Amino acid sequence: MSTIEQTYNAINWTAGDSEFIARLTNFDLSGKEAQVYLQLLKYGPQPLSLLAQSLETYRGDVHRTLTYLLDKGMVNPSLESPTVYVPVEVDIALDAAVKKCEVEFCEKKRLKLELQEISRQLRFEVSDKFSAFKILKSMKDVMNVTLSNVASLEKEWVAVVPSILTVFSSLYVLEDDKKFIDRGGKIRFLTDITYPYVDIIQQHLDMEMEVKHLDKYSGILFCVFDRKICMSAISANLKHISLNEPLSVLYTADPDYAGYLMSTFELLWKRATPASQRIEELLKEEPSQA
Repeated sequence: MSTIEQTYNAINWTAGDSEFIARLTNFDLSGKEAQVYLQLLKYGPQPLSLLAQSLETYRGDVHRTLTYLLDKGMVNPSLESPTVYVPVEVDIALDAAVKKCEVEFCEKKRLKLELQEISRQLRFEVSDKFSAFKILKSMKDVMNVTLSNVASLEKEWVAVVPSILTVFSSLYVLEDDKKFIDRGGKIRFLTDITYPYVDIIQQHLDMEMEVKHLDKYSGILFCVFDRKICMSAISANLKHISLNEPLSVLYTADPDYAGYLMSTFELLWKRATPASQRIEELLKEEPSQA
């Protein structure tokens, strides 16, 4: 048995490896694809047989995975026989993945506008006699729903959210929020402002969002769009900034439930502290105590 084969047989994923794989899945890679790509990065170009042996799976399974990675620009095949698969440098591979997502996102936005125009021409009417409820199961689902609603908002959206969600907002929704505010919209949200999130909260304030501090709030987390569409968390113990972070969120266009959440929000808003005041208090304290 060669030295390389012995190395493969001794492989165990470290904590760092597992984190790297988890992050890769945010770039539209499956767990298997991420494992194969990491294997090639760690141990260099390898033929199909050694990859299958090291990952303790079937050659056909690895071959399919490599085909997907080739299509995504993550690996390149050699011209020699047997074929050796070479990993593309991380920066180059991820840049390509980001550009692909940007192109797909722009295309979906264009298609959405076309479908909206066609629906207006066809005069579709959705009955308001029944309320539809849907369960969102990941942060990616929540961000997609939020972006979709912000694009069609007319007046205002409000939210009571954990601090970590302000990070998601700055990464995925902030640009769309700015466009909504520029066209006359209003955004208000409540959160427990702590020292690590001061800069992000200030970023929201600079965009003319209205933000207040709700000290150690542990009640229901929710948001309401134009007082008629809403999301409320069933379980949302967020620990990581990842679109694949699991959670359970109720999404509905039920006007009665939206009205109940709006009433709750207004009560909380009245007793909350302005974000600017809270930030001033935190900055006066030592960071280690804030």
